[in-house]
Amino acid sequence: MPSLDANVNRVLELLVPKFHAHKQQSSHPIVLGITGLQGSGKSTWASKIVELLSSQYNLHAITVSLDDFYHTHDNLIARRDRDPENKLYRTRGQPGTHDQQLAHDILQALRSWDDTRTNEVAIPAFDKSQFNGKGDRAPRTAWPTCTSKPDVIVFEGWCLGFHALSSATLASKHAAAKVAPPDAHPDSILTLPDHELAHLQEVNDALAQYNASFMGPEHFDFFVHLDTEDLRNVYRWRLQQEHALWKAKGVGMSDESVRAFVRGYMPAYELYLEGLREGLFGEGSGRHVRVLMDRERGAEKVELI
Repeated sequence: MPSLDANVNRVLELLVPKFHAHKQQSSHPIVLGITGLQGSGKSTWASKIVELLSSQYNLHAITVSLDDFYHTHDNLIARRDRDPENKLYRTRGQPGTHDQQLAHDILQALRSWDDTRTNEVAIPAFDKSQFNGKGDRAPRTAWPTCTSKPDVIVFEGWCLGFHALSSATLASKHAAAKVAPPDAHPDSILTLPDHELAHLQEVNDALAQYNASFMGPEHFDFFVHLDTEDLRNVYRWRLQQEHALWKAKGVGMSDESVRAFVRGYMPAYELYLEGLREGLFGEGSGRHVRVLMDRERGAEKVELI
């Protein structure tokens, strides 16, 4: 199986010439979005992209993670308690658990960098170890800072590229899932019936706000999507990651807890992946790369959309 370096380079060979063409037309840093299913390795891919852009293409790149824009612990608890029946908000992760204004402000500051006015931008950090794993925003003194204008901002997150649905489409998808044959497999990929339509609508409404504020197509220049044809691979990948954590540190979630964790993200895949697979910018843009991954997270196909 090709190495991670080889797989990432396949993507960069497609995108870097387009980066250079883009830079001829705009002085702003390029925003490259990267999204991937749970366990697909999107954070690793983002870090490797930054490394190779620097070492092989002489481009100054930085990473920004959606996870670092989570609300503070107190606000996350308030979000959970505001609607305790909504299982999607029992933990952080879904649209509605991030500080959308903070995300907008930081990304805008980076993207509109002006060397005559901007000396540095402090990028938030979220400490997932706080409050027994519930997490909290790190103190501002611990935030990393970007001190020079980047050529490329690699913005990664699990739901980047998802586009909110109309209420009618959301209701139609939910109704169809409720009458479909139940998925009794322990790694279920039909989870919409687990949730009330009103609860899915809450997340969809928050996603619509994200799209408008900092996460719609107009907020990216290029995009990479780590995908698979078999959604059950998400459980497999996430279990592999947790087993590796147990081996390295002697701590981690049980297999049952991992499956429950993945099921919390599955409704979004059922609702929004179809749209993303058609291309964030529309078919034929040439700015969206889809990486189709096999069971072992190897890149079996790389395509421009």
